[in-house]
Amino acid sequence: MIKLIWNLLALIGLAMLAGLAWVAVTYDFGMQNFKDLQNLKTFDPMAPQVYMDMTKSLLATGNGAEATVWKRPVAEGLTAEDVEETMRFVANEHNFKNVGELPLSEQVAAMTGEDQRFWKIYMFCNPLTAAKMIDYSDSFSAYLPCRLALVEDKNGQLWLYTLNMDMMIHGGTELPPELFEEANRVKDIILDIMNRGAEGDF
Repeated sequence: MIKLIWNLLALIGLAMLAGLAWVAVTYDFGMQNFKDLQNLKTFDPMAPQVYMDMTKSLLATGNGAEATVWKRPVAEGLTAEDVEETMRFVANEHNFKNVGELPLSEQVAAMTGEDQRFWKIYMFCNPLTAAKMIDYSDSFSAYLPCRLALVEDKNGQLWLYTLNMDMMIHGGTELPPELFEEANRVKDIILDIMNRGAEGDF
């Protein structure tokens, strides 16, 4: 109970600070010389919600990585091979290239001689879209290619993970309209690959 109250107070405090910063910047209450804070005026309208959702997840889990990913459980009865086949099919349907796969659990097993629970990384990319993103900001290269991880948890349940792209799309200054549209299209495709992969939905 004490931990719950502490987390609630921390969340309220964060929300209040964010609100005060927004008011101060919006109405220029002594902020004329703080250029970095002035940049908040150019932020995407969804930025506060994106960071609030991430903060809620961080407070709930205590895990920074958990707060920055989307995840989906794989439907009962599907094997890793079923998920792989579906994801490759869906990516091809969207003209997204499968540019690499990292069978990390196999590699670890080979190195240690011990069986591992399944985990593998899949990389998908549209090179033309990637070029537009990097032309806008070199930092976008850290998000490329788009990755999906298929992980067997300690209870034997398979999960699909991918980076939450909302911070890239909505977390700062509004993207140029053409790039904003393209980035959202990539987001929709990656979510389609993940969601249909988790269901085995060709």
